[in-house]
Amino acid sequence: MEKSSKPAYGGQAIVEGVMFGGKHTTVSMIRRKDGSLDSFEVERQSPTWVTKAKKIPFVRGIAGIIEASINGSKHLNFSSDRYDVDPSEDDSIKPTEKSSKLNLILGVAAVAVLSFLFSKLVFTLVPAFLANLFTPILPGHVAQNLLEGGFKLILLLGYLYLLSFTPLIRRVFQYHGAEHKVINAYEAGQPLTVQSVQASSRLHYRCGSSFILFTVIVGVGLYLFLPFDSLMERILQRIVLIPVVLGISYEVLQLTNRFRDIPVLKWLGYPGLALQLLTTKEPNDEQTEVAIASFNEMLTREQSYTSSAKADIV
Repeated sequence: MEKSSKPAYGGQAIVEGVMFGGKHTTVSMIRRKDGSLDSFEVERQSPTWVTKAKKIPFVRGIAGIIEASINGSKHLNFSSDRYDVDPSEDDSIKPTEKSSKLNLILGVAAVAVLSFLFSKLVFTLVPAFLANLFTPILPGHVAQNLLEGGFKLILLLGYLYLLSFTPLIRRVFQYHGAEHKVINAYEAGQPLTVQSVQASSRLHYRCGSSFILFTVIVGVGLYLFLPFDSLMERILQRIVLIPVVLGISYEVLQLTNRFRDIPVLKWLGYPGLALQLLTTKEPNDEQTEVAIASFNEMLTREQSYTSSAKADIV
């Protein structure tokens, strides 16, 4: 099968495991305390407005982010609850899938979306405040925007670098690498064996890490066309433009993925790939095994939805 004809599957690293998403379902697989594997599934049941929004350029990215944040949080909750618990103690656990519907929909969804918005506000507003402090030295509009972008990049890189020293996060970054390796092997038509997948790259053009970096680049470019007269105006402008920056950044991400096999244009995605050197780490064979099992399980369940006539980011 040609690579271009294959579905564009995406995934997410979770605690001691990997989640993969298809058109109909999202499936995660984790390594339990006793070495066994455990899976969890959340069927995609997007509201009508989300389905319609995901078909509109510059809007689909925001809808996709909301949906991914909600689904990803469900799988992250599952992995956090179970990975370090002995399977014999499962009866004492109240898994995510057995949680009350109100908690599942309002609790997990609200936390996921609010957490994303809060982090986006922090990475948007703090650099603006810092750049404003240098106004007496660099007062020009262009200089201020470049300085703001520089602070934003330093904050992002510094945050990710420090996170990588945390043992738990480092393992999550390894699973992130395993996720990318599986997707790369699948898209290249390679067999999904540990040896074959391990030989694949841990970097991928559609990764969410690349998306985050593109929000910095797009923001700098967009703000150049929008002058401001005060710090308050600058802050309000940045807040209002967050959806615009996100929407454009998503389209840029998709564009770099389409151009990744074109010799000259493939360079457009290199900044994002460079950032992934921080957000992914080389996985070991056992971690790769978990990622392969998760992907295969997702494919199996996807086929079951298709066969029953029930009728996609790294």
